[in-house]
Amino acid sequence: MAKDYRKLAEEIFAVVGPKENIITAANCMTRLRLTLRTVPEGAPERLKKIAGVLGVLKGEDDELQVVVGPGHAQRTGDEFRGLLAEAAASQEGAAGTDSVGQEQSDKTDSSENKDLLNDKFSPERPEKHETIDKPKKPDTSFHRSIKRMGNIFLPLIPLFVGCGLLSGLTMVMRTVYPQLAEGAVMRLLGILGSMAGASLSILTGVLTAKEFGGSPMLGGALGAFLSSPALAQISLDGEALQPGRGGIIAVLLVAFFGAELEKRLRKIIPGYFDLIFTPVLTLTVSGLAAVFILQPVGGLMSKGIYHGVTALLSQGGAVTGFIAGGLWLPVVMLGLHHILTPIHMELINLLGATPLLPILSMAGAGQVGASMALYLRMKDDGLRQRIAAGLPLGFMGIGEPLIYGVTLPLGRPFVTACLGGACGGAVIAACGVGSVAVGVSGLPGALITTDLVGYLMGTATAYAAGFLLTMAFGVPKK
Repeated sequence: MAKDYRKLAEEIFAVVGPKENIITAANCMTRLRLTLRTVPEGAPERLKKIAGVLGVLKGEDDELQVVVGPGHAQRTGDEFRGLLAEAAASQEGAAGTDSVGQEQSDKTDSSENKDLLNDKFSPERPEKHETIDKPKKPDTSFHRSIKRMGNIFLPLIPLFVGCGLLSGLTMVMRTVYPQLAEGAVMRLLGILGSMAGASLSILTGVLTAKEFGGSPMLGGALGAFLSSPALAQISLDGEALQPGRGGIIAVLLVAFFGAELEKRLRKIIPGYFDLIFTPVLTLTVSGLAAVFILQPVGGLMSKGIYHGVTALLSQGGAVTGFIAGGLWLPVVMLGLHHILTPIHMELINLLGATPLLPILSMAGAGQVGASMALYLRMKDDGLRQRIAAGLPLGFMGIGEPLIYGVTLPLGRPFVTACLGGACGGAVIAACGVGSVAVGVSGLPGALITTDLVGYLMGTATAYAAGFLLTMAFGVPKK
């Protein structure tokens, strides 16, 4: 039965509204992300009771993340933003209607207005609107930085998924059917699959500049500049420049620098010169700063990431995989997972594959195993229906329906599921499995790994451990 997204959006709006209380309404693949002036009392609990809401997370700066699941978040977000637009249009219409009778009302209400003004500024009468107009917290916290990282990389997820799966399919075809893989269609699909890497610097520059208040196209140009092959033809102090040095980290740095520089230039350059001089100065100063300062800094940070990850995995091995696989879901729930996206991309740039992504993917596999155990042991028909609906998505690597609709509300199954993911992570780390793309996990993640057998062994281990641990220790007594 199809969801009524309009009704779902209206019910959410009724809890978090009115319109003036809603600052932003965005969505990722699974969540409607609402930034509010103030969170109404009891809002998370009321939202959880709405049919179609799988869970609610409370972020900083009065942000609520309403989990509705993959495929539903975009449609719910569209309807919710439509409600905001309708509310704004309704207010504008009401304002226009009020202005028609303003002259007449001014005559009859002038004495009352004078009394109201006197009352407003009287020391005995306090102001009533402090809750709505309270200043927001400064954007200096660690969580705010993580949120910005999410704003930059979340729009790229469809690109990662689409290109990653296309790349994986073409690699499988080359192995299984070499002759077919050389055909024009498969070669075209291979080129399409490589577009994530080819366009990543440009798109990251665009989104970073946009997030920090700069011109997106200037950010894109700076990202393209850093990866331009023409840089290799230029030498400084006898050393040729390296296209792509510092990888995605250097792009983030230069796009941020360019956005901040552009905002400051606009404050000091007169308006009639702004269109001419601001873009030129932004590109010139940022480009030179990138080559002489930001790319070298990005390169050092990239090397630090490389040495840190390789040291952890080479020295810790299965123990590192166990810890990372077990702790990943709590990290996701805290909203800290977006920080790893540029790290994954940089590891792919340096190593050809990221060894972290397959390990972390096992956390979702542990949830699948735990949910299968609950399906067999629990008698609650509503719970069993949620499990049956969420399991196909869980096998595909989309775990939110099982996490927020099944294991997390029950408590102990969430813990045993995390332990199942830890066991799978240990196997993945011991086998040295890597992923050549990001954005894909679950069984489809096998298509983008460097070791298909090792990945499937780790996944099966996570399924089995999550299942057995939940059967033994995780099933609630009631």
